[in-house]
Amino acid sequence: MDLFGVLGLDKLSHGLANLSMFPYFDMAHYTVSIMALREQPGALAVSRVSPLACWFSSMLYCFGGAVLSGIMLAEPPVAPLTNSTSVLLASIIWYVVFYCPMDLVYSYAALLPLRLVLSGMKEVTRTWKVLGGVTQAHNKYKDSLLVMIAIGWARGAGGGLISNFEQLVRGVWKPETNELLKMSYPTKITLIGAVLFALQQTHYLPVQKHHLMLIYTVFIVVNKSRMMLMGSSTSPFATIELVIYKTLFSDSSAYAALTSEVRKGCLDNGRTNTTTAVTKESEVSHAPVSPVKGSLTAKEESENTETTNCKKTD
Repeated sequence: MDLFGVLGLDKLSHGLANLSMFPYFDMAHYTVSIMALREQPGALAVSRVSPLACWFSSMLYCFGGAVLSGIMLAEPPVAPLTNSTSVLLASIIWYVVFYCPMDLVYSYAALLPLRLVLSGMKEVTRTWKVLGGVTQAHNKYKDSLLVMIAIGWARGAGGGLISNFEQLVRGVWKPETNELLKMSYPTKITLIGAVLFALQQTHYLPVQKHHLMLIYTVFIVVNKSRMMLMGSSTSPFATIELVIYKTLFSDSSAYAALTSEVRKGCLDNGRTNTTTAVTKESEVSHAPVSPVKGSLTAKEESENTETTNCKKTD
């Protein structure tokens, strides 16, 4: 893009593309992920009762994307754990976050300025994970855009997508927290990134890879910082999502309005017929008894009584 050359951002995009994630950015990712686990209800109690379950949940938070993408590509799900250096680094961070005396590590990392920096660094790693998943799928399925999007999405947001399995490790079962039922902001932004990088890989999006990496990284870092500073969890795409939902998936369409009117008319007719029938029945039950009929009935009863008495006397 000529605009990047004019603004002098071409070198910056190349430098970002060649940036190594290990060890500093990976450490930030592990720290923020394990802190998010610690802040889950009941996670601290599990760490005291079963450190092994707590450690396994932490590893799923840290390497869940790689595990899920490996399963989807029919690769060993334990392959991410073969990197002993990364596992050891994540395990050390897990220990100091949960078991540091007086919670010094967690207390300092939870301070807003430091957590803002760590969260920004974690968002940078999201770009590499999404791109890595899309590239990995592109090497095996060059013409399958859907597979690239799915693998990139799983690689970048796997920790959230397998959250129900992670909760089972801690003895919690909450199927209503499934990310597919109600997507969180990280899951949505990762899906958007997977779509963009997949379109770039298949040359449907005319932009160079390192330029797209810079644009996507700057957007997610700035937006995450804005959300943390404002204390907001609202997605910046909420308005667009609402418009799409109302247009394509809501019951406010013309067909839905027509069918609802037909149903309403049928219900009204049914209620009218029911009301008429009930009214007629009430009129019959409340109709006055004729005096003649009443006197005849009384006379018949008196004759029957006299006949019975005569029989008894005989």
